[in-house]
Amino acid sequence: MQILVTGANGQLGYDVLRELETRHIPCKGVDMADFDICNFEQARDFIAACAPEGVIHCAAYTAVDKAETEKELCMDINAKGTENIAKICRELDCKLMYISTDYVFGNNGTRMIQTDAPKAPLNVYGESKLAGETAVLENVKKHFIVRTSWVFGEHGSNFVKTMYRMASDGSHQELNVVCDQVGSPTYTRDLAKSICDMIVTEKYGIYHVTNEGYCSWADFAREIMHLAGLSVKVNDITSEDYNAPAVRPKNSRLSKVSLDENDFERLPSWQNALQRYLQTL
Repeated sequence: MQILVTGANGQLGYDVLRELETRHIPCKGVDMADFDICNFEQARDFIAACAPEGVIHCAAYTAVDKAETEKELCMDINAKGTENIAKICRELDCKLMYISTDYVFGNNGTRMIQTDAPKAPLNVYGESKLAGETAVLENVKKHFIVRTSWVFGEHGSNFVKTMYRMASDGSHQELNVVCDQVGSPTYTRDLAKSICDMIVTEKYGIYHVTNEGYCSWADFAREIMHLAGLSVKVNDITSEDYNAPAVRPKNSRLSKVSLDENDFERLPSWQNALQRYLQTL
């Protein structure tokens, strides 16, 4: 089985490719330098030449705040680009796995969000990823949609690296972190294993895949300080106090029922994942 991984130089794509290679699954990683996903003909020619049996589509515009002023670019990459990939997969009759996000949902109180819950994105990035999901659903029968949240990995920038750097360089005695957004931090190495478990099956559908457990961003930051042995104090602030350009959902508790029903393993706890990740730093 030949698997093509888009966004192979990104945080998740890098680990997906590494996991496929570890399992000796034939694979090829591609990124912007190889072809433009927004150019249908160029993308089709390249992908067709690779003749994959499956595509794991990790490539995305992920600058959530910047997307508020770059809506056209964000929609081009996440919506139009994904639609192009989906149509090509349909032509080639190959599987497509699309990596999506908790941001397709709005604020859902404090309840667990099921895969079929109503969608109401609060920002441009969420709108663009939902449009990508729609393109996959409308064009490819053999599809997986994997929604995840609060991703951190060894390759690229993320919240953990930012907190660790700010706390360890001596420039901050205290950090103000949002306390009213709750979700699941997710380690890309763990997520990559689940993705690779799925892509070799025909258990198509929509899945929520995150590390187990929930916390606020502030609690996440405190655990980073604790596990890293750093003494910087973390202060709770509200989303309104932080005043980011893009509104974030306050509830990102994703239900894992779809994993259970299809006999896929849940990921380890986010605390376990964070401890392992910090050892790599």
